[in-house]
Amino acid sequence: MPNSGSVIKAAFRRHDVQLAGIICVMALVFSTLSRTFLSAGNLVALLENYSVMAIMACGLLVVLISGGIDISFAAVAAVSQYLTAIIIIQLGGNWVLAFVLSAGFGFLLGIVNALLIYFLKALSVIVTISTMTFYFSMLLFVTDGKSLYDLPDWFTADLSLFGIPFPIVVATTALLLTVLLLSRLALGLQIYALGGNPEAAKRVGCNLLGLHCLVYGYSGLVAGFAGLVEAHRVEEVVPGALIGRELDVLAAVVLGGASLLGGTGTVSGTIFGIVLLAILQNGLTLLGVSSYSFGLVTGLVILISVSVTAYAAMRQRKRSAVNAD
Repeated sequence: MPNSGSVIKAAFRRHDVQLAGIICVMALVFSTLSRTFLSAGNLVALLENYSVMAIMACGLLVVLISGGIDISFAAVAAVSQYLTAIIIIQLGGNWVLAFVLSAGFGFLLGIVNALLIYFLKALSVIVTISTMTFYFSMLLFVTDGKSLYDLPDWFTADLSLFGIPFPIVVATTALLLTVLLLSRLALGLQIYALGGNPEAAKRVGCNLLGLHCLVYGYSGLVAGFAGLVEAHRVEEVVPGALIGRELDVLAAVVLGGASLLGGTGTVSGTIFGIVLLAILQNGLTLLGVSSYSFGLVTGLVILISVSVTAYAAMRQRKRSAVNAD
């Protein structure tokens, strides 16, 4: 049996354990430098502010594990948000209808991405950048950039479940759904297989078109949820409000251990990635550091994560070559 020392060493090699340690150190540093960092009000506000990112990250995580990438989820969220708002303003409704509509619009837009990627055999990053540009541009053109303010009272009213704010409840639900999909359903194994080796997945009977539609459709679906939560939080629908959210979400997910090469990633790691990015940005804000520095931080996170992934893949190839010899 392994001794306790080897068990501890193995635990500290895990990416999520390392992230948890970094989070603890950063929290200690910022709480020392700012008295308000660990206040209940700041922590609740932090959870609410990053709930939309967490919801979007669920969809992106699933896509990355499958070996693809989705840059259009923020645009999908914006379009779904606006279409849903128009319907509930004109026809009325309730939260059930709002979620069904927003999820439906997001799912359909995600399916469009999947079909384009599969049948055109194009790189997912190129396709989703193109659809992102198209979705955002079309939305701004049709709406002339005008916001919607006259949302129903039931939509803008403060909501909570057992004292937990509504955005946090929705984010938690999305994370649990993603855990169910990836860890408790057979489809989750197929998604990992698709990202690890598409040809092998096809040979063992996986429906590649169906899996593409599933992962991109799921990304669009949770993006629809995110758009709805964002509109509820700010009590208005602004067509361009979600522009630029893509890099923050991508940074959090890859920071959490998801590989841009596919086949790797966990919900727990994604949560740690979001928390780390949230603590870093919030701490810098409390210390009076300009928000313009956030882009620098995000870019560095992505650059470092991509470099680590590429280095690990290179070492793996070298080990495979040595073993083959």
